[in-house]
Amino acid sequence: MLGSSDQPLIFELAEWLETPVGQYVRNWEQRKIGAMVANAFGYHAVQVGLPQWNLLESNRISHKVSTHQSLDGVSSLSATPSLYAEPEYLPFESQSIDLLILPHVLECSNNPHLVLREAERVLVPEGRLVISGFNPWSLWGAHGRLPALDPVTPVPAPLQVSLPRLKDWFKLLALEMDRGHFGCYAPPCFSQRWLDRWSFMESAGDRWWPVCGAAYVVAAVKRVAAVRLVGPAWKEKGKRKVRRAAVATSPRRSGHNVGEH
Repeated sequence: MLGSSDQPLIFELAEWLETPVGQYVRNWEQRKIGAMVANAFGYHAVQVGLPQWNLLESNRISHKVSTHQSLDGVSSLSATPSLYAEPEYLPFESQSIDLLILPHVLECSNNPHLVLREAERVLVPEGRLVISGFNPWSLWGAHGRLPALDPVTPVPAPLQVSLPRLKDWFKLLALEMDRGHFGCYAPPCFSQRWLDRWSFMESAGDRWWPVCGAAYVVAAVKRVAAVRLVGPAWKEKGKRKVRRAAVATSPRRSGHNVGEH
């Protein structure tokens, strides 16, 4: 998806993350995602997009790789081995990835549902998916909807994927939400000075208006129903009680033996 400067929106977001307000969001997501993936285990971990931002740093999986959407040397900025890949068509085998991170990838794609379906394809059963995004119902999202005000983020509010919508998409796939967090409660501002003044809003927002955070991070697990071998129906039913046929016996005449006359 192209941004306002005719370059991919994910590139505009990468530049925005270097600004004071972008660093504010980046630092919060780094802490939350780091805690989510610290104990994730397996053999292969992948971060899709924004390779210069190492979100796999706290994870102990040995084989880590990130992807990028540029062929002009962006991979040299990556803290982990990086390869070119479109998020809608990941170059990995089905059921081969144990941990997958999508930082703001859905809202920067022309087809976010296809990205999510591709993520489900490459994850192993019980594999973990971590997604971050902007909350369109936050103060920042409302700020971006007013034509007289400059948007806070490079991602337009109509493109931002709300958490309820994301949960609905999970239900259509083999993904089950595990945990989630809202954060970044400071009002729309662009300078570090004002961000510092509003720092007290983080603890207040978590307590009083958690769904109004400017950003969210969620973790989901790929659930695959186990195959159960079902035996014949007659084995499941209780055994029928077998009635023995009553044997008619003639009463013995008292005082007489067989053969007596």
